[in-house]
Amino acid sequence: MLLGFLTAAAVASTTAAVAVGASSGAQAVDPAERARIEQIVHDYILAHPEILPEAMERLKDKRMAEAVNTHRKELETPYAGAWEGAKDGDVTVVEFFDYNCSYCRASLADITKLVASDSRVKIVYRELPILSEESTLAARVSLLAAEQGKYAAFHKALFAGGRASKDSILAAATKAGIDRKAAETAIISNRYDPEIEANLKLAQELGASGTPTFVVGGKVLGGAVGYEALKEAVAAARSKEK
Repeated sequence: MLLGFLTAAAVASTTAAVAVGASSGAQAVDPAERARIEQIVHDYILAHPEILPEAMERLKDKRMAEAVNTHRKELETPYAGAWEGAKDGDVTVVEFFDYNCSYCRASLADITKLVASDSRVKIVYRELPILSEESTLAARVSLLAAEQGKYAAFHKALFAGGRASKDSILAAATKAGIDRKAAETAIISNRYDPEIEANLKLAQELGASGTPTFVVGGKVLGGAVGYEALKEAVAAARSKEK
């Protein structure tokens, strides 16, 4: 779910300001002329209220794109090996996720399919443990796996093991080839917490309030949007780069 909706009044005011600015260029507008233009815009909006949702959606998308561009380097620079796909991909898909999120688990197949079908896409994973204490424990070991070059193996093993718990986290670590003692240490360590807190801050900057949240190009997609939506977002981002 994404936050940051505007009221109809705010949109009407913004539309009026744009109309006045467009008609005046760099010069000041006579107050009477300004009032006349604003009245025209006001009357048009009242006569065509259906334009408001579209206007609000466009403004929301614009603000999201601005937030993404402001934080693009932070978003697209993975923590150690917390990525897969093309190392120097022309489009990067960022996923904020929680290991105890069933929608994130369902989205894993879509990400796997995207990587398999597109040799130029890069996936960057960002831990966003917001659902439970076990989610945080899982995120810590996940970042350990990233440091050891075993991220994908751990990531897939833990999602395959069902709900994250201390036992399932350690089992996934063992399956991924991570030393059990190192995993047990990571679970109780706060060494990875700054990275997790940075991800939480990034998500807040983007207005993301749930998982999964995907960032593709300048778009933010909330929820388990599916393979086709991700593919289309990658294609759109790629076309804008040309």
